[in-house]
Amino acid sequence: MSELPENLHYTSEHQWLRLEADNVVCVGITDFAQQQLGDLVYVDLPVLGRRVLAKEQCAVVESVKTASDLSSPVTGEIIAVNSVAVDDPEQINVNPYETWLFSVKADDLSEMDDWLDSQAYLQIIE
Repeated sequence: MSELPENLHYTSEHQWLRLEADNVVCVGITDFAQQQLGDLVYVDLPVLGRRVLAKEQCAVVESVKTASDLSSPVTGEIIAVNSVAVDDPEQINVNPYETWLFSVKADDLSEMDDWLDSQAYLQIIE
């Protein structure tokens, strides 16, 4: 497994999170998740402008083995989706920490309290 980037946050559902300017949270899946899923063949991302609640299912990644739901880490509005990931899902397998899936403008960053740092996430996957 590759090293976990320490500049990211993580969820117990194997998503990585990057906090950006203006309360924007960029979301992707971890290397552990893509290894467990296998070769990704399909990505379904939320519609721009959609309002989501924290922990609400809003996207799906499918592999040759299974499908996995992704949830929003915060309550807010979907402000960006990565069309490259939709057009070429294998990029998630190749560069999981560089291939983001969607971004949410958070209403309230107090929901970050549930996020894990790299060391806490490492304990979950070991």
